[in-house]
Amino acid sequence: MLNLTIDAERCIGCGQCASDCPAQIITMENSLPAIAAELEQFCIDCRHCVVICSEEALTISGYRPEAAMVLAEAPLPRPEQLEALIKGRRSVRNYQQRNVDPALIDRLLAVAAHAPSGHNDRELLFTVVDDKGILFDLREEAIAGLEKRLAANDLPAGMEMFADIVAAWRSEGRDILFRGAPHLLLVSALAESASPLQDCLIALTTFELYAVSCGLGTLWNGLAMLTISELVPSLQSRLGIPIDHQLGYVMGFGLPAVRYQRCVDRGLPRVQRVR
Repeated sequence: MLNLTIDAERCIGCGQCASDCPAQIITMENSLPAIAAELEQFCIDCRHCVVICSEEALTISGYRPEAAMVLAEAPLPRPEQLEALIKGRRSVRNYQQRNVDPALIDRLLAVAAHAPSGHNDRELLFTVVDDKGILFDLREEAIAGLEKRLAANDLPAGMEMFADIVAAWRSEGRDILFRGAPHLLLVSALAESASPLQDCLIALTTFELYAVSCGLGTLWNGLAMLTISELVPSLQSRLGIPIDHQLGYVMGFGLPAVRYQRCVDRGLPRVQRVR
């Protein structure tokens, strides 16, 4: 039951909740919004109807308007600030060897959970390594798994560079695999959801931009992704990723040991305009 509740004294009958409903299941009856019982199954729980109401007259599934942040009162970034954040973001491969404040990590994950998803499925799992000691152990397991494949001459074609990655760690203690990041974030989604891979990438992008705004560094880690998803798949079980999930990508993050002074001018994009 959706339990759509309308405060008739507050509702002004504007119909915005009905016209903005993605599922088009809200109708206006006697100038008040309503949802027919047989249409409730089509609700995607986006809550547009609650947050678009200027009069705070609508509650659905127990979600009340007063529980939400008021956008008119929120300090939204100016366009030039957001531009600087996007252009100034860098892939960080040098990190301080200390943990990020756990409260900050929790906040980063809570914000990333607001990223859009296909059909509002929200079937994401955020798997986070929030202690550098645990990541050290995970690195050892990953390297050991890669060594087994090397010993069996079982590396797929095109992945010969993993031999150098193992050698760099064993002989020099140089971490090419995780680039010294103290933390790791893996986002996976129920494989049967509407758009599992896209949802994961959108969530990671959201996490990254907010993390950078909080002074952290991030890295979209393709080497770790290949290791966990293909070369040493037992790591997925070790990390607790469900077998019915699709792994989207792997991101390292932490306090950066470097500070970039300016943005890179990427030039103009390739644009094709349809006439």
